[in-house]
Amino acid sequence: MIQKMSDKQPISFSEPVRKLTRQARIECNGHVVTVGGNAPVRIQSMTNTDTVDAVETAIQVKELALAGSELVRITVNTPEAALAVPYIREQLDRMGVHVPLIGDFHFNGHTLLTDYPACAKALSKYRINPGNVGKGEKRDRQFGMMIEAAARWNKAVRIGVNWGSLDQELLADLMDENSRRPTPWDVRQVMYEALISSAVESAQRAEQIGLAGEQIILSCKVSGVQDLVAVYRELSKRCNYALHLGLTEAGMGTKGTVASASALSILLQEGIGDTIRVSLTPQPGESRNQEVVVASEILQALELRRFVPSVTACPGCGRTTSTTFQELAKDIDDFLRARMPEWKKSFPGVESLKVAVMGCIVNGPGESKHADIGISLPGTGEAPAAPVYIDGEKRMTLRGDDIVSQFRVLVEKYIEERFGRASNL
Repeated sequence: MIQKMSDKQPISFSEPVRKLTRQARIECNGHVVTVGGNAPVRIQSMTNTDTVDAVETAIQVKELALAGSELVRITVNTPEAALAVPYIREQLDRMGVHVPLIGDFHFNGHTLLTDYPACAKALSKYRINPGNVGKGEKRDRQFGMMIEAAARWNKAVRIGVNWGSLDQELLADLMDENSRRPTPWDVRQVMYEALISSAVESAQRAEQIGLAGEQIILSCKVSGVQDLVAVYRELSKRCNYALHLGLTEAGMGTKGTVASASALSILLQEGIGDTIRVSLTPQPGESRNQEVVVASEILQALELRRFVPSVTACPGCGRTTSTTFQELAKDIDDFLRARMPEWKKSFPGVESLKVAVMGCIVNGPGESKHADIGISLPGTGEAPAAPVYIDGEKRMTLRGDDIVSQFRVLVEKYIEERFGRASNL
């Protein structure tokens, strides 16, 4: 028997529930990017230039920032790289790019931060890998030097543990302890424990040395989706530090994109994660910006943030043998992304716009009505006319060979009228 509507309970909405963590303040020239707490999930990226080339590195940082990266990490691995950091910051300041720079330190970070104070000052945040700061007493001393530098210059620190560069002494101790258990854990579970213990214990040592807990961000990166989910679920239970998410060595193209989206979406939906990075290996000649685009698409798909107007477009089928709707969808999407830097300043809220570009009569009118502005293009055998829907109502029908340009004019007019009013209130 079919249950009546009146006897049913309403279906619950699905939405991420954020876990409240401590909030770090990452400063750059008076501009503050908050991470954790009630701040939005932030997007981070990293350059792949030689840091010694200050101009080339500054240009790539600017490109990443314009693409939407709110924090950009650069490699600081040599004295020459440390010397270049203040000049990179200077170049960015001249271009009006106030994105915070994160120094990525391994092995010799204690020396570079001590010997090159201008570098330590110019950076807004330090990334420290506890697996690469030395062994035994040397590890404690060198880790302490880096934390003392952060406290001295009032910088945030990400303590980033990696599966591939785990503290081997800690791992050996845990393996020995595990061998004495009546029922030993799986080796992979011991690795999970080593990752989490390294991160949390390092953070606690940093606080003991004098760094404020609010200025500490943790990460435990691995390259497998299920491994990342397991580690971060447990890490979030054991601490309330802000957490940085990302698969390490996610891969190239579709593989890296899908793996990152799968892992990050599960955790973000559960309220875990305060900053994210999609570590894509660029295709030959591909812009580094692609990892920023993917990260923003993940956050927008989960409705955690909005960056650009969304374009709904059908995939096409035998009813849509013409490529017109594909060309229009791409044209509109490219057009919206290109204009967003200007529109954000003039039309607040424009990123919430929903546009539909549909290919035939089956779903075209319905999807177009659900969008703020939508067009239903003629499918195979349909009349050569394209009805346009604005705010759920059919307003006009476009005809001719220039439907693409006509619709683009309508979209821009709609943005000016709707979001221009909001800016004048």
